[in-house]
Amino acid sequence: MKKEIIPSLILTIVCILFFSGVYPAVIWAIAQIGPNKGEGITIKDNKGKYYYENIGQKFSDDKYFWSRPSAVAYNAAGSGGSNKGPDNPDYLLQVQATIDTFTVHNPGINKADIPSDMVTASGSGLDPHISVEGAEVQATRIARVRGLDKSKVEALVKAHIDGPMLGMGPERVNVLKLNIDLDNLK
Repeated sequence: MKKEIIPSLILTIVCILFFSGVYPAVIWAIAQIGPNKGEGITIKDNKGKYYYENIGQKFSDDKYFWSRPSAVAYNAAGSGGSNKGPDNPDYLLQVQATIDTFTVHNPGINKADIPSDMVTASGSGLDPHISVEGAEVQATRIARVRGLDKSKVEALVKAHIDGPMLGMGPERVNVLKLNIDLDNLK
């Protein structure tokens, strides 16, 4: 019995020290070299309100670029996806409802022209980015609702294209930053 208890106690103590001391210290140290020292990057809008740049925000008003749908209602305290498979009937109904809403608010857009990120949630439910195509497909609605020239809205989208992260993946647009600058357009 002593042969089993002593090694298990030693392993428990080593794990407690590692996972409650060493590992958090290493992660904290790595965060210190990141932007804003791992505290998150905040953006201030023209009304003085602060937002986290790296957490998705809900935009559903026609005068704004819409965010990607969220399975967690954009609640940063509970990141997660829907956990429904691509052939789940409830999931398919939800996606179809999102497509229907999108086409009603963006007349003239064919269902086939809607980028998938505009009707499906990300794995975390907090993705602050949409695809370049997702932003471009909304430009006509934004220009019409705000009384702006479409080319001005398209130029704003182009100015907000972020390159692939670490050289990998697609180009993307941060919806929050885009909408803040949209509000600042004259």
